[in-house]
Amino acid sequence: MGDMDGDVALETLPRLIDELSEADGEHTSVSITHETEWCLTASANGVLVWENLESRESKPRHMDGVDRGHVLRLWTALAEGDLATIEAEPWLPGYS
Repeated sequence: MGDMDGDVALETLPRLIDELSEADGEHTSVSITHETEWCLTASANGVLVWENLESRESKPRHMDGVDRGHVLRLWTALAEGDLATIEAEPWLPGYS
């Protein structure tokens, strides 16, 4: 609901994704951002967006129909700095 926390423990990621169940017309997504500014944003409609918030060269990519279990696995990879695992996903260009 617009809140932002730093250094979130891995154990809290399931609760974070549960916030999607509370999505309203204004708050429809939850994201985590790595210190490298790579960000994974999960939306209540199943869209997952992968983008670097600071890079002009990097273009946003997305996947549709991503279940919450998959989001949690990718969020965990991001929190652990495993960007290669995330990059290996079948991303589509743009936001959706």
